[in-house]
Amino acid sequence: MLDKVRMVMVETTHPGNIGAAARAMKTMGLSDLRLVAPKIHPSAEATARASGAGDVLAAAQVCATLDEALDGATLVIGTSARQRRIPWPCLTPRQLTAQLAREPEDTRIAVLFGREDRGLTNDELHRCNLHVSVPTNPDYGVLNVASAIQLMAYELRLALVGEDADLPEARSRREQMPLPEMFWDEPAASNQAVQQFLDHLQRVMEDSGFLDPEQPGQVMTRMRRLFLRARPDKMEISILRGTLVALEKRLRGPDSR
Repeated sequence: MLDKVRMVMVETTHPGNIGAAARAMKTMGLSDLRLVAPKIHPSAEATARASGAGDVLAAAQVCATLDEALDGATLVIGTSARQRRIPWPCLTPRQLTAQLAREPEDTRIAVLFGREDRGLTNDELHRCNLHVSVPTNPDYGVLNVASAIQLMAYELRLALVGEDADLPEARSRREQMPLPEMFWDEPAASNQAVQQFLDHLQRVMEDSGFLDPEQPGQVMTRMRRLFLRARPDKMEISILRGTLVALEKRLRGPDSR
């Protein structure tokens, strides 16, 4: 399942961190690195810091937008050390391990890492189903982004493969283990599909007069938290979008088409 995990670095300033991230990922068996608008890439410094993980670095996808980097992802995890005005589902890396153990096999995971100086923005964090915060020294909680990627890559490997994954006896045990009883009749909706639904929902709420675009308060933040926590599947999103279309027709009047 490691091939279904991508690490996403947003607007990285120091190219050495990109190379170090590639090295951290390869050490743990990850290979899908996506770079959203990096300040400098490619660079000799990144190549030097990759040190044996040049293949991961060379294969890194440079994306112009976060939407492009998250395309197809069904579970988006944001790393953040900041406290939020409105609480969001937040886990430690070890708690995330337990969460991922219950995920369907077709889950496509994206883990977001923010800028070196200020992390992820609120809008970027609003794209995430879960937030992960590393328990650090309260007097000095600074964690280099490449170090954070190493830590998360290790936890992901434990969660998805296991600490003794390459031992023959471990492979034999996994082959004999029954499949978990967790299943679903429809695949999860992609992060992009959920975001499109939320944008549609906001338009309808504004058109109906329920939501004042000049004074929106925290309404959409709470709606995003609700639907990202629920993680609807493709059919559920289709039903919700259809409901919004029907409401829009009613708002326009009987003569609308």
